[in-house]
Amino acid sequence: MQEEITQAIQTYLNEETKDIFRTEVEELIKNNNTDELYDRFYRNLEFGTAGLRGIIGGGTNRMNNYVVKRATQGMANYVIKAFPEQAKKGELRVAIAYDCRNFSKEFALAAALIFVANGFTCYLFSDLRPTPELSYAIRTLSCHTGVVVTASHNPKQYNGYKAYWADGAQITPPHDEGIIKEVLAVQKIHEISEKEARDSGKLQIIDDRIDIPFWELVKSKITRKDLILKKAREIKIVYTPLHGTGALHVEKVLADFGFSVITVPEQREPDGNFPTASYPNPEEKAALTMAIELAEKEGADIVMATDPDSDRFAAAVRNKQGLMQIITGNQIGALYADYLCLTAQEQKRLPKDGLIVRSIVTSNLVDHIAESYGIKAVECLTGFKWICGVAETCEKTGLGTYMYGFEESYGYNFGPELRDKDGITAAALCAEMAIYWNDKGISLLDRLDELFITHGVFTEKTISKVFEGASGVKTMQSMMQKLRTQSITEIAGFRVKKIRDIQTSVEYSPEHKEKTTKIDLPKSNVLQYFLEGGSILCVRPSGTEPKIKIYILHQKPCVDAGKLEHIKKQAHDEIDRFEKAINDILKV
Repeated sequence: MQEEITQAIQTYLNEETKDIFRTEVEELIKNNNTDELYDRFYRNLEFGTAGLRGIIGGGTNRMNNYVVKRATQGMANYVIKAFPEQAKKGELRVAIAYDCRNFSKEFALAAALIFVANGFTCYLFSDLRPTPELSYAIRTLSCHTGVVVTASHNPKQYNGYKAYWADGAQITPPHDEGIIKEVLAVQKIHEISEKEARDSGKLQIIDDRIDIPFWELVKSKITRKDLILKKAREIKIVYTPLHGTGALHVEKVLADFGFSVITVPEQREPDGNFPTASYPNPEEKAALTMAIELAEKEGADIVMATDPDSDRFAAAVRNKQGLMQIITGNQIGALYADYLCLTAQEQKRLPKDGLIVRSIVTSNLVDHIAESYGIKAVECLTGFKWICGVAETCEKTGLGTYMYGFEESYGYNFGPELRDKDGITAAALCAEMAIYWNDKGISLLDRLDELFITHGVFTEKTISKVFEGASGVKTMQSMMQKLRTQSITEIAGFRVKKIRDIQTSVEYSPEHKEKTTKIDLPKSNVLQYFLEGGSILCVRPSGTEPKIKIYILHQKPCVDAGKLEHIKKQAHDEIDRFEKAINDILKV
């Protein structure tokens, strides 16, 4: 075994405080399992731009106490340097939340005690809470940083550690690189006991202090209260929190407005083993199976789901055949945009300088919707730290009024009060939106068809290629490099008009590669192919999972409303052709 791996193992065994993680490594050594030891120790679990995320277990490339403590000490060191005056006065503040995952509570407490030992006042929830509430707490309590222990929608083997800045958004440059350097440079970890932390007054529990105003914030986004009071009982909702954090807030808010909500009983209680959903991601149809089955049994109108940390939201509604149909992230994102603009227009509060923000891998149907209401849609990199970064810029400069931001992976943000995606408010607004269109005699799917007839048929598909372990990282790097060296002039019979390489900040025509145009986006490992007819293909390695994601964003004009269903079928057939073509290009 390489000498540096041996040294990393010894250092880890000396510093890991949790017996279960240390024992795992000792058993691997005893059994001479060199391949597994290499995978666990060939690198430190990377503290990237979203913090940490990895498989729970012993090792430097796993989620455990050792890794969490070093990451927290590095964060504390960076924040102390970033706010030196507050540090001197003992005025630094941090908020910490955690979700249902295995060891989440333990990791959160470990982080809290290290922050307190470094002079911070730490605001901690006594039990699991949604990620959007953590973002809200940071801003409400004027914190300098924040942490939520979660692996979002990953399988049960994972946990993670999302890092936030004083604006309530996940860390962005230059703070991300600065924190990473501090984490790598940690020499000494400052710790304190829980009793000492509580006795000092520096460790404070904030449950009701944040829960109650957070509920009021969510309710404030509902603007048709009279209509809801009249019609709420006409809509029956089946909801699943997928064993996560959502039930506390979603049930409370919807019940307060009089909605009839049936929560899937087998999935209501928090459970980090996710016994009924091996992949608790509402993007995946399988995760909604139990909720849809219950909706059929109960004759419900809507299925709603939040992921384990409740920052993502998915929905299904009945189609013309009477079957529950899942609305894609792009589709419900467009429906929200349309409804928010329509409502603001009807209530005479639509700002002339209004902005809707979407990620670069999200359908640009929303661009057409925004334009139809006389406002702008702007794009940014994938991730809500970038989407909410636009909100921060608007707040600081006054150059535009931020209204709403979303991305295709079921993430939505409804205003500047918190700076992350928010599945709780998404559930409340989905219920209001369904009531509104139901009162007009149509469903959410009917309204989506109206948008297609007006703006064109926009369909999409996301393909994920998984590559685990150290070899997987090299495979993904090789695939992206191969794409960059290929001269791709057509895909599935559609001419490639433009290629945008966000890693090198340029776009160009494949026929005239030497003629490049600079693009004004931060660097990111993403390639985009803009095709004749308006469709876009995007390829990017995930920032949080061992996979390459391919986004097919297809658009097709609807010149005849009577042929809408035929045009939809054509669009799906063309998406299948795109998928085959991109697989051939990648040779997977």
